[in-house]
Amino acid sequence: VGVSEQKKACLVIGAGDATGGAIAKRFAQEGLIVVPVRRKLEHLDSLAEEIRDEGGQVMPIGCDARQEDQMIALFDRIEMEIAPLEVVVFNIGANARFDFLDLETRKFTKIWELACFSGFLTCREAARRMVPRGKGTILVTGASASMKGFAGGAAFASAKFALRGMTQAMARELWPKGIHVAHVVIDGAIDTEFIREFWPQAYAKKEQDGILNPEHIAENYWQIHCQPRDAWTLEMDLKPWIETF
Repeated sequence: VGVSEQKKACLVIGAGDATGGAIAKRFAQEGLIVVPVRRKLEHLDSLAEEIRDEGGQVMPIGCDARQEDQMIALFDRIEMEIAPLEVVVFNIGANARFDFLDLETRKFTKIWELACFSGFLTCREAARRMVPRGKGTILVTGASASMKGFAGGAAFASAKFALRGMTQAMARELWPKGIHVAHVVIDGAIDTEFIREFWPQAYAKKEQDGILNPEHIAENYWQIHCQPRDAWTLEMDLKPWIETF
C-alpha cells in the first residue's frame, strides 16, 4: 500500500476481539484505512479478514505499545506508507485484580506500562503528527476504575486514574490546536468471550441489554469523531441501564 494523501488512516492500539475490533470495523465502514495493532500480528488475522470481507481497507501491524522505539516506528510507517492519521484510538485494557498485600512490584509496573505508559506513547506520537496539520481525533478508552478504586484493583485503578488525568491535561493543550481529545469511560461488562466464559452471571444479563455491545460502543467513538468543535465531548460515560452509579 502506498501512502495516500486522499485517504485517512485510523490507528487502533489494542484492537482486541471486542471493543477495539468493533471500533476498527466501524471506522473502516466510513472509508478510513484502519490500522489495528496488537502485540502479536497473528491475533489480528480474523479481524483483518472481517474488515476486508466487508469491503474495508485494513493494514494490521504487530507492535508492543510499551516500547518507545517500536511506537515511533509504527507512527512513521503509517504516515509514510499508508495515509495521514486522522484518528488514533488507545484501547489497551490490562484489567487484572490482585490482593493489595500480595501485589508484587513487577505486576504493578506491568499494568502501569500497559494501561498508562503505552497510552502516553500512543497519544504523544499521535499529537506530534496531528498538530502540524491542525486536525485529528485522539480517543482514549477508560473504565469505571478511571473514576473509583475497587478491592483488588490498586494497580489497574492507579494506572487508569493516571491515564484519565493525562488525557485531561492533553486535551487542554491540544484542543486549541485543533485536535479533539476525548476520554470514554466504559462502565460495565462488555459482550466478550471472556465474560461469557469467566463471568456467566454478568453474561446472563445480555438478553435484557444488561451488558455493553461492542458495536454500540464503537458507534459512540465514531460520533465523537464527527462532532463539530463548538460542541466537543471531553469525557463520555457509557454504561448499561442496569448498572449502578
